Amino acid sequence: MNKILTIILALLFFGSLSAKANEELTIEKQLVGIVGAISGTVKTETRELKTGDKIYLNETIVAGSGSGTQILLLDQSTFTIGEDSEVVMDTFIFDPATNDGKIVASVKQGSLKVISGLISKKNPDSLTVEVPEGTLGSRGTEFQTIVSKGRTDTLLIGPGKNNTLGMRPGAVLVGNNFGSTLLDNPYSITSMSKGKAPGQARKITKNQLKKFNKKMKSLRVAKLSPDSTKAERKAIKKELKKELKALGFEKEEIKSIIKQNIKKDKKKKVAIKTERAEKKKKAKKKKKAKAENKKGKKKKAVKKKGSKKKKAVKKKASKKKKAVKKKATKKKKVVKKKAAKKKKVVKKKPKKKKKVVKKKPKKKKKIQKKKRTAKKKAKKKKRKKKK
Repeated sequence: MNKILTIILALLFFGSLSAKANEELTIEKQLVGIVGAISGTVKTETRELKTGDKIYLNETIVAGSGSGTQILLLDQSTFTIGEDSEVVMDTFIFDPATNDGKIVASVKQGSLKVISGLISKKNPDSLTVEVPEGTLGSRGTEFQTIVSKGRTDTLLIGPGKNNTLGMRPGAVLVGNNFGSTLLDNPYSITSMSKGKAPGQARKITKNQLKKFNKKMKSLRVAKLSPDSTKAERKAIKKELKKELKALGFEKEEIKSIIKQNIKKDKKKKVAIKTERAEKKKKAKKKKKAKAENKKGKKKKAVKKKGSKKKKAVKKKASKKKKAVKKKATKKKKVVKKKAAKKKKVVKKKPKKKKKVVKKKPKKKKKIQKKKRTAKKKAKKKKRKKKK
């Protein structure tokens, strides 16, 4: 009986162990998000990550030097892990129907940039980031933290109090057992050391901002690979502009941030410039060759046209000469005919004049005779009357 009882107890014990092991496996395999972008070598305890890989709860994500990754969480939050970083997703609870949930992540070293999603929109206090010196409580915003030896620097990015889209102003509560500091103005920063309360909020300097941006440089290089086209760069710029507008930044701030975030390596710039110069030279050579070919063709065409024109001019000249000769002959004939007619007319006119001259004296003589006879008759009558 004792043996049977011990066997039963052993089976029950092993069964409970297997059940616990299954529970742990289910917890470990809880999906948290997906890798959106990656640069360099980023690993977990068991695998090397690639774009599109799934991220599970309690996985430690380690990014080496010159490496980085961007994780898109299920509630639309974005975790961007910079170089030389180690981040763990400790808690992730999310109900897509109500957008209720809770996110807790811990940064052991390196840099993490957080853009809050639906969970923080529903409840701003539901997203916290644990660092060695204390905790960072997000209030529905975008912020970045850098964990170095014995110190944590936290930067609030936005949105501001009077953002143009009417969004809830973002804030980050930086605190530990010794005190807390609220960051509620965009580009304000605070530092927290071990055994001390966080420092007062102050505006970030240019050198400090360069330090924050440098941590994310590798990931920007991943987004803007050397093979990326102008259209892809424009699309990324548009996305960044939309994100920054949504966070309530002004135009000038957006321009400066895009300039800092979208940069090309000097080597790549030089390579691209040399390629463009070579392409331009080739294009110029081709243009010159085409122009020379066109000139040769034009000369040939001009020669052909010149010969054709000369022939045409000769033909026209011969035709004109013939036409002129014909006209001259016609004019000569017409002139001769006119001259002949004029001669005939001139010859006829004098004859008519002679006849008229001859007739006139005869008429005068007859009139004189008549007058004489009349006078004689009159004299005779007078004589008779006197008698």
